[in-house]
Amino acid sequence: MPARSFGPWLWSPKLDLSVFGGSVVFAFAVVFAAHLAGVSPGPLPVWGWLLFVLGVDVAHVYATLFRTYLDPHELRRKPLRYFGVPLAVYAVGVALYAHGALTFWRLLAYVAVLHFVKQQVGWVAVYRARETSGKTMDRWVDNAAVYSSTLYPIVHWHAHLGAMDIHWFLDGDFIASLQPACDAVLPWARAAWVVAMLVYVARQSALWRAGEGLRLGKSVVVFGTAFVWYGGIVWAPNDFDFSVTNVIAHGVPYVALLWMYALASQRDGRMGAGAQIVRGGLATFLAVLLLLAGIEEFLWNRLIWQDRAWLFGGGGGAIDPGLWVFVVPLLSLPQATHYVLDGMIWRRSDTAAVPSQQRALGVQSLQPATADRILK
Repeated sequence: MPARSFGPWLWSPKLDLSVFGGSVVFAFAVVFAAHLAGVSPGPLPVWGWLLFVLGVDVAHVYATLFRTYLDPHELRRKPLRYFGVPLAVYAVGVALYAHGALTFWRLLAYVAVLHFVKQQVGWVAVYRARETSGKTMDRWVDNAAVYSSTLYPIVHWHAHLGAMDIHWFLDGDFIASLQPACDAVLPWARAAWVVAMLVYVARQSALWRAGEGLRLGKSVVVFGTAFVWYGGIVWAPNDFDFSVTNVIAHGVPYVALLWMYALASQRDGRMGAGAQIVRGGLATFLAVLLLLAGIEEFLWNRLIWQDRAWLFGGGGGAIDPGLWVFVVPLLSLPQATHYVLDGMIWRRSDTAAVPSQQRALGVQSLQPATADRILK
C-alpha cells in the first residue's frame, strides 16, 4: 500500500509523527521512568521544573513572538490587534486582581484550559482540511472525539477536587462549588467520551475499507490527546505526571509550528529583527525562548513568589503586596496575551493573508483545490 494512503500530513510523515506522536511517547516515558525511580507520584522536583515548566511551558509562550511582534509586516497589517490586545488584557487583569487575587487566577486558569483544548481542536482541523474527500460528518466526529477527550477529564477533575493532588496555577483556582454538578454528570461525560472515540474508530475503519487511507497523522493527534488528558488527570492525578504530560504534548508541537513559521518568514523577508535569530538555527531559536522564559521566571520569583532562591537568588527584591494588583497582571501579560492572540492568528483569514503562514502549514504544497478550501 502506498505511503500516501496514511496521509494527509501537515509537514511530512517523519516530522508529523515525531512532533505529535513523539512528544506523547516521550512524556509517558518520562512518567513511567519517574514511577520506577520513585519520583512519581509526587511533586515536580527541581530538575522537572527546569526542564518542563521553565523549558517548555513558559518558553513556548515566547515562540508566539516570531509570528507577531518580531514580524514587522504583521505589525503593520494588524496594528490594532497587536497593540490593543495587550492593553485590553492588562486592563482586564488589573480589574480582576483588584476584585481578588483568586478571581484573577481562576479566570486565567479557565482561559488556559480553553486554550489547551482549542489547540488540539485546531491541529485536527488543519489535518481535516487537507482531506480531499472530507465531509461534514468528519468535522462532527473529529470534534466530538477531541472535545470529549479533553472535557471529560476536566469534569472528572472538578468532581474530585478534594482528592486531586494537582492544580492549574495554584490551589483553589478551579471552582469548588461546581463539584456536585460535575459529580452528577461525570458518568455521562465518561460515556460520551467512550462513544465518541468508538465512533471515531468506526469512521476511520470505514474510510480505510473504502480505500480513502488511514489518516494516521490526524489519528495520532486525536489519540495522543486522549492519552495525555486521561493519563495526566484521571489515571495519575499528581503534580509530576500532570505537569509532564500536559506541558510536553502542548508545548512541543506549538514550538515546532512556530519554528516552521520563522523559517518561512525569514525566507520571505518578513522576519525583521528576528532574522538573525532564525539564521542561527534551531538551537539559537530555542536558546532565545529559554532566555526569555528565564527572565520572566526571575521577575516572578524576585518580585512576587520568593521561592527559588537557589536559582534566582534571595535577600530582598519583593515588592509591596499592595502593588501586586498592577505587577501580577503585568508579569502574566505574555501568557495571557498568548492565549488571546493564539485564538486569532491561526484563523483561515490570517492564513490566507500571510504567505509565510501558508508555508508553515504546508498549504502551498497542496493541490490548488485543497489549498483553496483551507484558505476560504
